[in-house]
Amino acid sequence: MNMHNSGNKISLLLLSVAVLSSCTKEKNVTFGVNDKIVYEDKSLKTKRKSDAEYISILYTNLYQVPISPTQLYKTQNVIYSIGDRNVANEMVLSNYFNTSTLKIPKDSEMRADVAAFVEKCYKRFFLRYPSEGEKTFFINYIKSNPNVTVEMVYTAFSVSDEYQYY
Repeated sequence: MNMHNSGNKISLLLLSVAVLSSCTKEKNVTFGVNDKIVYEDKSLKTKRKSDAEYISILYTNLYQVPISPTQLYKTQNVIYSIGDRNVANEMVLSNYFNTSTLKIPKDSEMRADVAAFVEKCYKRFFLRYPSEGEKTFFINYIKSNPNVTVEMVYTAFSVSDEYQYY
């Protein structure tokens, strides 16, 4: 019986130590982490746009209004009749740039703030922000080539492989 009492005393002692040591005030620990806005990486696109999707999205990007069903149908027929998708897309794009209702910035606006222009292009066409390398490349290219126009930059974005996918 004496053995049983000493086992109870040890169990009671261990339980008391466990309870007392577990009841400590929580420490407020902070780390030197800076807040950072994180954007989804949309550059890893895998699904190719259909002709109708490409035309519709391109039209909306350039005119800032949706394309009419009749215009979409006519444009799709042009693409089907040409056969080569890349050539057809470039012809459609060229035709769009020859209209007067196009809603694109002026070259002077692009040159006034090249960094903002490049960022807007990435958001407009690729639905993402440019990486620092992409941004630096375009800024340097536009600044070092005075003959580059908004139409040329928009063409580059519109016929790029990334623009063909979503």
